[in-house]
Amino acid sequence: MPSYRPNVALLLLNRDDHLLICERIKIDGSWQFPQGGMDEGETPLQTLHREVEEEVGLPPEWYEVLESREGYRYLYPEGVKKKKKGHFDGQTQTYFLCRLKDGAPPINVDQKPREFSSHTWVSPAQFELEWLPEFKWEVYRKVMRDFFGVELVPGGSEK
Repeated sequence: MPSYRPNVALLLLNRDDHLLICERIKIDGSWQFPQGGMDEGETPLQTLHREVEEEVGLPPEWYEVLESREGYRYLYPEGVKKKKKGHFDGQTQTYFLCRLKDGAPPINVDQKPREFSSHTWVSPAQFELEWLPEFKWEVYRKVMRDFFGVELVPGGSEK
């Protein structure tokens, strides 16, 4: 039976209902939502607050949690398994839909250690599966359908 690392992910909306996506520092053209693994003893919400501040420099008082959903899972392909994070076969994720509050400081991906090279905002319908490693496609398809009613398909999104 596969073992899954507990993980949370952020769906952050701005006032225009655009989503924050961040480009992986080591993989040009690879865009994803901020996410991170739960430390022992943390709740998913505590992990969200810690990871968002660590990855994009946004303290929790500057965004409001609107909704969360759990049970999204994916397996790592062979060769991608993260030995330094334990011997997990994949991740099980809780997604948090959040809204940026007026007056929030700008997103800052220049954190230590740095995980992202840049960030941008896109409408949910603009997100493209090809920005991700293929093993994450099905989870992102479910997340975008569940939260936004958007059907992601290879080659472009369809609503």
